[in-house]
Amino acid sequence: MRRAMRRILALLAAVLTLAGLCASPALASGGEAKKEAPPTYFALPTITATAIRRDGRKGVMTLETGIEAKDPKVMEHAQASTPRLRAAFAQVLMTYTSGLRRGVPPDLDYVGAEMQKAADRVLGRKGARVLLGSAMVN
Repeated sequence: MRRAMRRILALLAAVLTLAGLCASPALASGGEAKKEAPPTYFALPTITATAIRRDGRKGVMTLETGIEAKDPKVMEHAQASTPRLRAAFAQVLMTYTSGLRRGVPPDLDYVGAEMQKAADRVLGRKGARVLLGSAMVN
C-alpha cells in the first residue's frame, strides 16, 4: 500500500512539474526574481617569494591577497587585469623579502601599503582595495 502511494505521489509531482503548475521560488516570493548583488571581492592566486629563515637557510614567504571594489566598473577592470596585478604584487613581495633580515617577522602593514600603490598604478585609478589574507614564512 505504501509503495503504491509513493509511486502515485512521485508520478503526480512529475506531472505537475512538467505541466508548469508548481510555482518556482521566484514566483512564490511575489512574482519577481531577486537580483543578486554584483561581486565586490575576488581572491588572487597565492603569491610566493624567497626569504631568509632564522637559521640562515632559504625559505619561502607565502601571501594570500584579494581585491575589493564596490564599483562594478572598477571590479570588472580589476578582474580583467588579474595577471598584471599578480605580477605587480609578486614584484612587491620579492623586493620586500630580499631585504628582510633574518628572524624578523614581516611588516604586513608596509607590504599592504606597497601592494595598494601597485594596484592603483596597474588599474590607473583608485577604488580597489587590496586585502591581505594569511602570510607565512616557511
